[in-house]
Amino acid sequence: VAMAEQDICPHLDSIGEITKEDLLQKSKVGLHSFIENVLVSTLQNDCPYVGCGESYSDHSTLHAQAKKHNLTVNLTTFRIWCYVCEREVFLEHRPALVPVPAAPHHCKAAEQVRLLSNRVTSPHLFLVSDAVSNLHNLLLTCLTGMKNIGNSCYMNAALQALSNCPPLTQFFLDCSGLVRTDKKPALCKSYQKLISELWHKKRPSYVVPTSLSHGIKLVNPMFRGYAQQDTQEFLRCLMDQLHEELKEPLTECSMSGEGSDGEERRDGDRSPSEDEFLSCDSEPDNEASMTQPQSTPCSPVRTLQELHPKLSSSPPRSSPLRSAGPAYSFKKGEEMLLLSARKKKQSHYRSVISDIFDGSILSLVQCLTCDRVSTTVETFQDLSLPIPGKEDLAKLHSSIHQNLPVKTGVCPDTYGSQGWISYIMDSIRRWFWGPMVTLEDCLAAFFAADELKGDNMYSCERCKKLRNGVKYCKVLRLPEILCIHLKRFRHEVMYSFKISNHVSFPLEGLDMRPFLAKESPSQVTTYDLLSVICHHGTAGSGHYIAYCQNVINGQWYEFDDQYVTEVHETVVQNAEAYVLFYRKSSEESVRERQKVVALANMKEPSLLQFYISREWLNKFNTFAEPGPISNHTFLCRHGGIPPNKYHYIDDLVVIVPQNVWEYLYNSFGGGPAVNHLYMCAICQVEIEALAKRRKMEIDTFIKLNKEFQAEEAPTVILCISMQWFREWESFVKGKDNEPPGPIDNSKIGVMKGGHIQLKQGADYGQISEETWQYLLGIYGGGPEIAVRQTVAPADPDSLHGERKIEAETRAL
Repeated sequence: VAMAEQDICPHLDSIGEITKEDLLQKSKVGLHSFIENVLVSTLQNDCPYVGCGESYSDHSTLHAQAKKHNLTVNLTTFRIWCYVCEREVFLEHRPALVPVPAAPHHCKAAEQVRLLSNRVTSPHLFLVSDAVSNLHNLLLTCLTGMKNIGNSCYMNAALQALSNCPPLTQFFLDCSGLVRTDKKPALCKSYQKLISELWHKKRPSYVVPTSLSHGIKLVNPMFRGYAQQDTQEFLRCLMDQLHEELKEPLTECSMSGEGSDGEERRDGDRSPSEDEFLSCDSEPDNEASMTQPQSTPCSPVRTLQELHPKLSSSPPRSSPLRSAGPAYSFKKGEEMLLLSARKKKQSHYRSVISDIFDGSILSLVQCLTCDRVSTTVETFQDLSLPIPGKEDLAKLHSSIHQNLPVKTGVCPDTYGSQGWISYIMDSIRRWFWGPMVTLEDCLAAFFAADELKGDNMYSCERCKKLRNGVKYCKVLRLPEILCIHLKRFRHEVMYSFKISNHVSFPLEGLDMRPFLAKESPSQVTTYDLLSVICHHGTAGSGHYIAYCQNVINGQWYEFDDQYVTEVHETVVQNAEAYVLFYRKSSEESVRERQKVVALANMKEPSLLQFYISREWLNKFNTFAEPGPISNHTFLCRHGGIPPNKYHYIDDLVVIVPQNVWEYLYNSFGGGPAVNHLYMCAICQVEIEALAKRRKMEIDTFIKLNKEFQAEEAPTVILCISMQWFREWESFVKGKDNEPPGPIDNSKIGVMKGGHIQLKQGADYGQISEETWQYLLGIYGGGPEIAVRQTVAPADPDSLHGERKIEAETRAL
């Protein structure tokens, strides 16, 4: 599309004759410091000036004002800025000056000549020669931007931060055969495609995440439209959906030895000591979110979690526990189907998301009267930390926390890398604005003791009264990647505001040991920073970017939509962090991997070859603590390959020589050892029996329900909970492998006059007595709730829920 006349800069005529060699020679000036300072040259006729950009001493602006030289070129990106027009200008109509390549690379310098108020979505960048391009080969290694598709910087920053998490990215690249789902919108497939594009050898300069954006909008309507959203809310929604699509049930063998996260344990006479537990001041709960009005773009979404919880937990990753009942048996050959129709056990699930990001916290509440302690284990996906103020910092530093081995400042070499000027500036800042807030301070505030008194007294089960209490909590299990969310945004009834206080954070060596429970099995407690997401602006508007460390060369880069820029680590340390991703650091895991590589390269013949889980091997390659070998991910409980996995077993396993298997098994345990693959015949019989059972139940129900529909005035109409019916429907349709528990009509009934009657407004369906007896004979449960037929039918608008189950069974 041709550029409109009014968009052409009238000052382009002042450009003198300049060759590619001239610009190349200018770009070599001060090349050793091009990361920290942007060099800017004037394009004025016969002017040889080269000066610093506005991010440093801004000599270029001073020169332009003094000499009236309006046009300057950034010698890192070769983008041109006009000081008079106050915008970027392009030379596409002057091909003799600087040729535009066929596929220009879209990257951004560490600091642009001028930050445009309206972001340029299709910038024209000029690569003067291959020699200049070679100077930036390191800059372009394995780096790809993301196009902003309409206030989508919150999504782009989050995706860049995730894509630079090696365990997750390595899974989607090396274990692509495991990315299988029949759930809509198949977001895991979209994410896999995006990761492949970002890390492909022939990747473009930027990608457009249209498919993933469309999928996340289908999952959560909050992200529809073009209003800016909270990057942390996007991360939670994305990771929860990825878990739901990729989750697999844990077998009893693989669950042995694992904790029962989410279950409450109580020890009657246990009293914690101060050196054993720290505490936090709020109950962990699931957050609920409300969408932001369209009139406040670039503002994070207000959540209830900002008002109450510190712990951010993903939605429950197990089905509710169901009551037990006698087992249902099949006739003849069907008794091999080991399913309990009247008893549905609590299902535990895992996925690559839970393996990487899930940790657990042990919470304890102590009654100060009887010293009784109740404990709860909760799973978390990220920690939402408060930013303490001056008074809070004073309390923290004067309390027990100052005696703990917590780093209360930045890393010792931080000031050395920043220089004495930065040290003086930081000292002046602390003098005027109080002590510097560190990430360790935020963690200490998160785990600080909470007194339960006044309106917040503790209901003690032993005392049977409201009592004063104290709540404690500590980390029980550390995740492989620790996601930390700093609570910078506050949303009140009438206004919102942002806490812009700088929080210093270590790039290496974040030690979580002071906040670890005594019972924790975690051996590695130190973390190194992978990426940090920053929000620039206010609570009402702003822009998200991400700083990520490249796993290949160890350099830090700024990801600003489609622009990717190398930055010094001091830029990262001074960033206004909002979300941080830390990865466990362990030299021992590196040595383990080197040892395995050496064993695999040995020329000694091996008598046997063993099969090992490809997913576990990916953990071994990327985790600091991979845990025991988990071959149960591709085995059934009988030791064979499940029939539904047999056709893609090559995607699930890797063959290793005997010496490698023995080393891994002796080092990590687990198993079992597998040197022969076969499809399990027992599982095949069970699958056939399950299909037969489903067909029998569905055919019988449809037959009985049709007879019920044909009756004009049935003498007896019984009610059934639609919640239970939907669970049964999912089972007979094959969406759920386990049958529902007993029929539960407790939520639709109410006791009146010694009899159970239908609760007003209950969600129920109407079935015949024959259908009720059929389902009751299989699943048990109750109670039985009948609808009286002596009363004439009321107005249709008042018959909420009073319907025969018809529409729900048409699809059956």
